[in-house]
Amino acid sequence: MGWLAHPLREAGFRVLALDHHGNNHVDGYEPEGFAHVWHRPIDVTFALDVLAQEGPLGPVGAAGFSLGGYTVAALAGARIDPHVLWAVLGGAVPLPDIPEFPGLLEALLERYPDEESSRRVLEGAGADLTDARVRAVFQVAPGIGGFVTPASLATVRVPVGIRWGGADTVNPYDVDIRPYLDHIPTASGRSAGPDVRHDDFFAEDPADPEVRHRVGREAASFFLRHLA
Repeated sequence: MGWLAHPLREAGFRVLALDHHGNNHVDGYEPEGFAHVWHRPIDVTFALDVLAQEGPLGPVGAAGFSLGGYTVAALAGARIDPHVLWAVLGGAVPLPDIPEFPGLLEALLERYPDEESSRRVLEGAGADLTDARVRAVFQVAPGIGGFVTPASLATVRVPVGIRWGGADTVNPYDVDIRPYLDHIPTASGRSAGPDVRHDDFFAEDPADPEVRHRVGREAASFFLRHLA
């Protein structure tokens, strides 16, 4: 994610990047790291609390890619619909393809085999995880737009910038991007290009190596406008 962190640092911001447990290359993958996404904004709030003990934070912005796009939206008021998650676990709603963890649903059902354990795990999924310190949000190819409630998106009041790939089949526009654009009253955004894929933002050999660097610069400009 250096393409995002470096332009922000060059613009004068202090940058904090998080490795979420169970969903990073350091600790490895756990099914909860991909499925229990509401823990991610809690991680961010915890990190901000720690930094605040060291000194004043100043204006705070939050930027995220893919699941990180949901994470930063949750900090601004987006809330998961637990009924949708329950429908996924029960097979009534298909689980989106997750290239990094193709057997996610089976792994979850193995760990939480009965209704009681599954419902217990989902407690808190729909909580309000807003962090009032976050004053602007930038999403890049954000995920699980279909899992958040339109009513919660309508409560977002901070500026939200969104970029996405026109050829993204992991987080497609109609399923994952459009809910954020349609329901967040402060949201604005544009496609990063009609041929841009999801992995162009992280692959070692992207089809268009300039795209992510351009989007990183756009994120820095966005925060300079809204956090100054």
